[in-house]
Amino acid sequence: MLDENESLVALVDRIVDVAGPDQIKLEELVQAVGHASFTPMLLVPAIALATPLSGIPLFSSFMGVLIFLVSVQMLLRRDHLWLPQWLLRRKADSSRVKGAFKRIRPAMAWLDAHTDERLAAFFHRPLIFIPQLLCVLSGLILPMLELVPFSSSPIGCAVALLALAMLARDGLYLVLGLIPYGCVAWLVLRII
Repeated sequence: MLDENESLVALVDRIVDVAGPDQIKLEELVQAVGHASFTPMLLVPAIALATPLSGIPLFSSFMGVLIFLVSVQMLLRRDHLWLPQWLLRRKADSSRVKGAFKRIRPAMAWLDAHTDERLAAFFHRPLIFIPQLLCVLSGLILPMLELVPFSSSPIGCAVALLALAMLARDGLYLVLGLIPYGCVAWLVLRII
């Protein structure tokens, strides 16, 4: 099981190791990460969306559902993660998953070296609701972005930054993760 204090590189390596020769089920990823590891389980689909995997048809929708379900359960402070069987049975090509996660491994190593506990007030209630709620909303939006290839990648990056911030308790990454949402809010206000 992945410990909440384990490195991002260890998370990536665990995913690469669990990917078999042909296809990998989401259930295998959840087992590798652990049912009680909400934040790493939120980080995995967000990272996957930030890679070229987001161009696969329906991939963004399934990752959006996964992000939504994990985020809602984080908000509800559940003890362990529950996911529906139809989602757990979803498969992806192992070679694509391995390739995508191997390519981002250096970035994860850099992030491991550059995270620290900063601005810790963001990770206590009620402020922790902000990133969790943004992740819920992002999960709801992702299936709608399915029509435009790779349009889910920026949201995947934002959710990944929020999940990384919650995992490392680093408020700097939380602030960086809020920037895309702030830009969207600014654009909406400009239009209105």
